Amino acid sequence: MDTQIKLFENKKVRTLWDKETEEWFFSVVDVVAVLTDSPNPNNYWKVLKNRLKKEGSQLVTNCNQLKMPAADGKMYKTDCMNVAQLFRLIQSIPSPKAEPFKLWMAQVAKERIDEMQDPEQGIQRALLEYRALGYSDAWINQRLKSIEIRKDLTDEWKKHGLKEGVQFATLTDIIYKTWAGKTAKEYKEFKGLKKENLRDNMTNKELVLNMLAELSTKEISENSNPQDFNDHIQNAVDGATIAKNARMELEQKTGKKVVTSLNARDGIILSIDANASENNSGEN
Repeated sequence: MDTQIKLFENKKVRTLWDKETEEWFFSVVDVVAVLTDSPNPNNYWKVLKNRLKKEGSQLVTNCNQLKMPAADGKMYKTDCMNVAQLFRLIQSIPSPKAEPFKLWMAQVAKERIDEMQDPEQGIQRALLEYRALGYSDAWINQRLKSIEIRKDLTDEWKKHGLKEGVQFATLTDIIYKTWAGKTAKEYKEFKGLKKENLRDNMTNKELVLNMLAELSTKEISENSNPQDFNDHIQNAVDGATIAKNARMELEQKTGKKVVTSLNARDGIILSIDANASENNSGEN
């Protein structure tokens, strides 16, 4: 399953694409937050769910509990519904946003089907979403390339039977720790992030070096044909070391730290020309 964040009127809605059923699932609490503007959407949904149960609605019974990222970045089970179920739920929520939200859901579903036929459309959609958030074209180009390289690496891992979750996270942490000196959690804390995506808060230089680390890891894996997880760990170290050496040489030549505390909130989306900010950043 592919978990993503979609935007509706600048509000985040957690979504999940089920490859087997080819259906979108949406976080019910996020949908409630959008439609009601409630200060406590969790409580709103709890009350509504109890009322629907008392009315004998099958909607609550058929509600799926799927793992999605929470505010702390961890994956927790949350109530989710597919498009058809959400259409029924919306009928129980009086909201002037109901019809626009229905159209938005239908468009999201259509886009995914279109992207399956033409992946270039997915890239174009991501570009527009980043632009809407205020990122520069220079940064967006790097970010989209980083997504492509990351997918190439995870496809290589999947080819060797590795599983998403603990194994992917472990290897990713090794890559970060080797080239940047920080695990993903440490990196996010350094940038003052909580639920935000780490790569969406990297500077151009950070993105480029992380791409180099992941590209190198993938190329080494293809060449070495790893037999067990320990082999993948060594490949991750070797690949990320190439990026580490590049980082150290760049820092030596420029006198500027590559890994910085700069994040999107503090200026990446305003200007990728962040040299002044990097000069004042903390040690890596």
